[in-house]
Amino acid sequence: MTDSTPAAPTPAVVSQRCGLIAIVGKPNVGKSTLMNALVGQKISITSRKAQTTRHRIMGIRTRGGAQFVFVDTPGFQTRHGSALNKSLNKAVLGAVSDVDLVLFVVEAGSFSLQDAAVLGLLKSDIPTLLVANKLDTVHRRSEIAPWLKGMQERHPFAEFVPMSAKKPADIDRLLAIIEKYLPEQPWWYGEDELTDRSEKFLASETVREKLFRLTGDELPYTSTVVIEQFQEEPSPKHGRFVRIAATIIVERDGHKAMVIGEGGERLKRIGSEARQELEKLLGAKVFLQLWVKVRSGWADDEARVRSFGYE
Repeated sequence: MTDSTPAAPTPAVVSQRCGLIAIVGKPNVGKSTLMNALVGQKISITSRKAQTTRHRIMGIRTRGGAQFVFVDTPGFQTRHGSALNKSLNKAVLGAVSDVDLVLFVVEAGSFSLQDAAVLGLLKSDIPTLLVANKLDTVHRRSEIAPWLKGMQERHPFAEFVPMSAKKPADIDRLLAIIEKYLPEQPWWYGEDELTDRSEKFLASETVREKLFRLTGDELPYTSTVVIEQFQEEPSPKHGRFVRIAATIIVERDGHKAMVIGEGGERLKRIGSEARQELEKLLGAKVFLQLWVKVRSGWADDEARVRSFGYE
């Protein structure tokens, strides 16, 4: 006698996709803003100042069956031959050589010599999306078609994505396009992970962002931030308490005075804004101390560039 009970249905296996996506483009084209929007949280610092991003920063977004691992790169440097800029360009070259997909970010309707320098680094065998950012700033949409035709003649782009990084609907559309290019393979990170960078690194980047935002174009981009102390201490009152001491490095005494400001007001504001953002980012009460030191010529000194955390 045979058992006529129907077999239980086999549960559907949800395939996982995971891949590495490099975000590249000239300095100040909106790469970090795009990265933060794609990840869904601020990971990479932003500023109107060119060359804000100096490291390969990984941001992770997991949704549905896909895990997107984004790499925000420094803008490729064409003007200066300093040790710092050589380090930045090395980070760009490393990022574009071993990824599943490249997002080449340009301002919609624009293409400069700096854009061409970055495009020249891209390999034809790695799929590349032409991300035409800041579409909302283009007043005559009729100009986009001839511009696009010219761009397709410069590189075999897989797809063209006109968008604005500030519009959530455009970000969702871009993520759906990217997902098609991710290989079917297990995720590399936990579902709730957002970055591969340490909290100490994020602290230095947060202080550097506030430094650039509050000094505008007055302060040379060679200024940097070094974390001297990052210590978590028990605190029954706050749950989590983090003590951070950071040094802002500048190249001249005049720059030091600029950062400190009259009566120390500017340095206080840099510290206050950085502390508030870090408390949100770390989920902790933060005590932040800042100092300013002069280190002349550090950006041209390879050993010192490395000692300050650059590759």
